Amino acid sequence: MTPDRTGSPVPSRTAPTLRTERLRLVPLADEHFKLEVELDADPAVMHYLTGRAATRYEVEQSHRRRMASANELPGLGFWVGFAGDEFVGWWLLRPPNGPDQPKVEGEAELGYRLLRRHWRRGYASEGSRELIRYGFEDMGLDRIFAQTMAVNTPSRATMAAVGMTFARAFPCHGPIDDPVPGIDEGEVEYEIKNAAAAT
Repeated sequence: MTPDRTGSPVPSRTAPTLRTERLRLVPLADEHFKLEVELDADPAVMHYLTGRAATRYEVEQSHRRRMASANELPGLGFWVGFAGDEFVGWWLLRPPNGPDQPKVEGEAELGYRLLRRHWRRGYASEGSRELIRYGFEDMGLDRIFAQTMAVNTPSRATMAAVGMTFARAFPCHGPIDDPVPGIDEGEVEYEIKNAAAAT
């Protein structure tokens, strides 16, 4: 048992499988590694992240970090999304984790990465809405935010579509030697707050 913000003990929890009208979101496991390799091997998917396809070794390192994130705050982490039996991509809801994400209790970062063939079908926003619902209703979060490069208009559109609003802009801290196109325009953060927590 771990204490909640009031000091009362609450039972430890693992991330559940979540469902939407079209998606089944399953907590990330080692069995999903080959799907992560497929996803990150597409340079178009990685365009606003590294500007190139990821190597298998890089995906192995990312997989370990993703799996470890589920231990930071039980109930949060990464989910792999399926439409029927077809792999769509992954979603994340995790505690703040990065140079521009100060650790604030009750906050979590939302993210998503989809196979190119599933773009523009509403899956990113559908999965994100379910994670926002889960984060507020089941995990009791106060605020959920998402970050992306300022030039990543598709991702920004998804953030707006799920009810997030612009919170701030800040400089990118990407690679210097091999910069991602558009890095000079910085990054943006969108947010949504738990209406129940504000009352």
